[in-house]
Amino acid sequence: MSTVSSTNQTAQSVLAGLGRSEPVNTKKADDPQSRFLTLLTTQLRNQDPMNPMENAEVTSQLAQMSTVDGIERLNKLFQSFVDSQSSSDGINAAGLIGRGVLVEGKGLGLTEAGAVGGFTLNTAADNVVLTIRDASGLAVSTVELSDVEAGSHNYLWDGTASDGTRAADGMYSVSMSATANGEKVTGQVLQFAAVTSVIRGPNGTDLQVGSLGVFKLDDIKQIL
Repeated sequence: MSTVSSTNQTAQSVLAGLGRSEPVNTKKADDPQSRFLTLLTTQLRNQDPMNPMENAEVTSQLAQMSTVDGIERLNKLFQSFVDSQSSSDGINAAGLIGRGVLVEGKGLGLTEAGAVGGFTLNTAADNVVLTIRDASGLAVSTVELSDVEAGSHNYLWDGTASDGTRAADGMYSVSMSATANGEKVTGQVLQFAAVTSVIRGPNGTDLQVGSLGVFKLDDIKQIL
């Protein structure tokens, strides 16, 4: 019974505290606007009667105060926008957990179902050749594509080697060459993996992409 009585007293004290109607001072003592007005009032009160401050000077100081106050409000608004954007990025990133994505990497994992890879091109290419190599560096197969536009792309490899046999499941590496009108086109090889977790940090939202590591949202080239 003593425990119940103590709990009731605690609840009553909390409710009583919440119900207080003491005035709250919403103006901080060190508010720049308050300090400025105090200084200006003191300056006007103690000015030389024979050489009073001109109206233009008073107006100039008030304009300066308004500018400082506007900058402070703008900074608070911008920070609020940044916080809101960060929260939105976190919510969007959470929806990627379990999804397959393409990020920078040269690996290509072959399973019974085949392998998924990707690449990016800075400009359009007439011909793209992706060379798949085993752990020893020997070329196992190639994937050739024609008339590929600039941007990020994905491709499938069914595991068939150049000699027609089925390659062993496991990890392979990929290199790419691309040309347009005989000229080399620059690009980047991408690797497929699933997003396993979301990391919220002081500098934004990051994604753990399988065993490949941690990536920024901007590092995700394609969501599959």
